[in-house]
Amino acid sequence: MRNKPPGSRPGRVRKASLHRRNLRIATFEGVPSTIFQVLLQGQFLTGFLLYLGASSSQIGFVLALTTLVNIAQIGVAFMIQKLPSRKWAMVTFIGLHRILWSSTGLVPFLFPQEYWVIAFIGLYTIAFMANTAGAVLWSSVISDLVPPRVRGRYFGIRNTLLNALGSLVMYGGGIVLDRYPGGHGFLILYIVVWIFSIANVIVFFFYPDVPFEKSEEREFLPMFRKPLHDKLFMKSTLFLAAWLLLQNLTVPLYAYVMLELLHINYETLSLLNVSQTIFMMGSFYVWGNLNAKYSNKRLLLWTLPIIAASSLLWGLLSVLPMLLVLFAAHIVFGVGVGGFNQLAFNFIIGDTPKKERPMYMAVYAALTGLSSFFGPLIGGEIYEWIKAWPHWTQVFGMQLVVGILMILLAVLLGRRILKDE
Repeated sequence: MRNKPPGSRPGRVRKASLHRRNLRIATFEGVPSTIFQVLLQGQFLTGFLLYLGASSSQIGFVLALTTLVNIAQIGVAFMIQKLPSRKWAMVTFIGLHRILWSSTGLVPFLFPQEYWVIAFIGLYTIAFMANTAGAVLWSSVISDLVPPRVRGRYFGIRNTLLNALGSLVMYGGGIVLDRYPGGHGFLILYIVVWIFSIANVIVFFFYPDVPFEKSEEREFLPMFRKPLHDKLFMKSTLFLAAWLLLQNLTVPLYAYVMLELLHINYETLSLLNVSQTIFMMGSFYVWGNLNAKYSNKRLLLWTLPIIAASSLLWGLLSVLPMLLVLFAAHIVFGVGVGGFNQLAFNFIIGDTPKKERPMYMAVYAALTGLSSFFGPLIGGEIYEWIKAWPHWTQVFGMQLVVGILMILLAVLLGRRILKDE
């Protein structure tokens, strides 16, 4: 009994080594991805759009576009069942996304000023249409690449490392824009973006082409119906979609409020976002440990009042110093949204059938993407509508209303839907 079959130990060592190598590649790939994406989204995206001459409603539209195109993931989830290899399709679509998104920095050099915003929106839309396919493929590959027994720990460590890097990049980018205002600062950022977006595509070539367990269904409609007929999945997904609609009425436009209405500089805005990221990183460890004891759905419910509280905290701007309130709101939001994002991802890749997971992911992305599209779009229009109202209604009035609605949604529906079965 003590003698082991010849080659059994070396075989296990090689297998473990292969897993470690694959996880290292996935982690290393996140480094250039984090650097270029941090410099192209959030406060930098809002700032660049303001530089191009965009209005608040146009900014809201751009922020919403990335989620609207997620609807196409349903078709992509079906099409990948026909692919002989997921890897090269993933490399192709992700490469297109990186190149086209980086190309938005060329808009001031290629188009007359009156067409800057329209040209940006065109390139940005095409880039994220390519990303729709790339996101489905990457999620499918990474869920097979990371063994279930280490999934929570691995994503916790990966998220922590990459968010720490993102914080440094965000702060550095804010300093660059303050020291080199206008087009000069954005030119510097886009040079860095091009370097790391190309590096990111190169790293994807080293991803393994892991085996793919395909759906037992061969036709689109039967495959599409599977998640739709899963009542527990659909109730949870529709609730989270409603929650994200509320959340995205204000959160994507925070940078607009702080830059345009509170006149905060980029360095201070970067520090606010860094503080949010640091507390989000710390929360990964806490939520990860709690996830070992409690279900994804129960913990998702616990994150909701925290996110709502972060919105309500903006109301304290009426009585307390501005930066104190903004730091508190960003920190609380970081704790809440860190848990929400991590647990929602775990819910999709951990609580759904493996063979049908691409379609489950696509349906979740489509429904939450649709609600997340209308959130900032409606929010941007509301800010346009209330421009003539008292200043406080634009600075923190919207956040107070949304925070109250969030609390009501969590209490009235969340407690019933996100409960353990």
